[in-house]
Amino acid sequence: MNTILSAIEEICQEKKLSKEQVLEAIEQALASAYRKDFGNKLQNLKVIFEPESGQMKVFDEKIVVEDFVEEEEKEQDTEDQEDKKRFNPKTDIQLSEAKKIKKKAKIGDVIKQELEIPAEFGRIAAQTAKQVIVQRLREAERESIYEKYKEQEGTIINGVVQRQERQSILIDLQDTTAILPLSEQIREERYHPDQKIKFYILSVNKVTKGPEIILSRRHPEILKELFKLEIPEIANNTVEIKVIAREAGSRSKVAVWTKEESIDPIGACIGQRGIRIQTIINEIGGEKIDIIEYSEDSEKFIINSLSPAKVASLKLNKKDNSALVKVKKGQLSLAIGRDGQNVRLAAKLSGWRIDVQEQTEEDETKETKEEKGREKKEAKTKKTEKKTETKKKQTKEEKEPKKTVKKKEAKTKKTEKKTETKKKQTKEEKEAKKEK
Repeated sequence: MNTILSAIEEICQEKKLSKEQVLEAIEQALASAYRKDFGNKLQNLKVIFEPESGQMKVFDEKIVVEDFVEEEEKEQDTEDQEDKKRFNPKTDIQLSEAKKIKKKAKIGDVIKQELEIPAEFGRIAAQTAKQVIVQRLREAERESIYEKYKEQEGTIINGVVQRQERQSILIDLQDTTAILPLSEQIREERYHPDQKIKFYILSVNKVTKGPEIILSRRHPEILKELFKLEIPEIANNTVEIKVIAREAGSRSKVAVWTKEESIDPIGACIGQRGIRIQTIINEIGGEKIDIIEYSEDSEKFIINSLSPAKVASLKLNKKDNSALVKVKKGQLSLAIGRDGQNVRLAAKLSGWRIDVQEQTEEDETKETKEEKGREKKEAKTKKTEKKTETKKKQTKEEKEPKKTVKKKEAKTKKTEKKTETKKKQTKEEKEAKKEK
């Protein structure tokens, strides 16, 4: 195999670049080496390199433009000066000059003039070519890494903790190094060298040193991506994550929903014996996760979001987007949570400002009276329904015998008519016999 081709393939495998990218870098390097030894600044050099033979061809490439006429300096508006394209002798050639090279040349055509290579490149030219190749390969490598991770922005990736640099943690992603800044770290977590963790790709930006990849461990979307990995129903959109409220490292509430009546969205997320949810909890360092059933009904959703506390009554004030929630005795601390965490997460999840109060004795008596009143109403409605049903049955029964009597009378009349007609026939037959 050709040594040049084998060297190109080796670079492609090592740097994870395409053959075209490597050849482009070589051609740019050869063009700069030619300019160093034989060319001039007004030449727009393009090199075609054939790795199979090791031969190269050099061209001076220019675009045909209108003939440039020198005029006396006149005062012109700044806008006119911006709109007018200036003649660049390096990249442009005037139409009259182009026609000397190619008779049928017209504006917009590209004129290529092949240049001679008088001798071998010198030591300095070879050195510049080497530097250009290294630089261009580095740039191509950075560009391919940037494109790769830009596509993965907003997803989860596996990384290995490298070291701590100031307050940030450097993460090895095999082909590049990413940054986990202090603002995206979880306070309760400790990061050790060679530790394998899943990270959320927060952003990918171009900087002078190459692509800057910012990772996160505290972003709410990391939970969504982990749920997709572990729960097939979420991956295939049978169960949908509607809202996430998270206090990273401590507790999260995830609202789930499905249009399929046969599927329990909470059960699908928890899994048999809690296996599915436990793997997600382990992945985020033991953070507690509450799975809540989402509802379009605001009252029902607020009640669900305050679980495990049981709500006694709820009043919504749509003007200031607030909800007054009353819970039974002994449930207040559970509803508020440690340092107000449960009610805070419920407010984030539902989008309502929630005020939690304990139910008083007066409220309880009121509630019991209301319940009794409701029960009485229900009993009355049931009684009236029963009465109406019995009346309907009676009327039906009364109507049915009348119908049967009428039917019997009609039948008897028919039979009587038949017997009369038979008697008449027999009489007529007898009289006819006597006459004979």
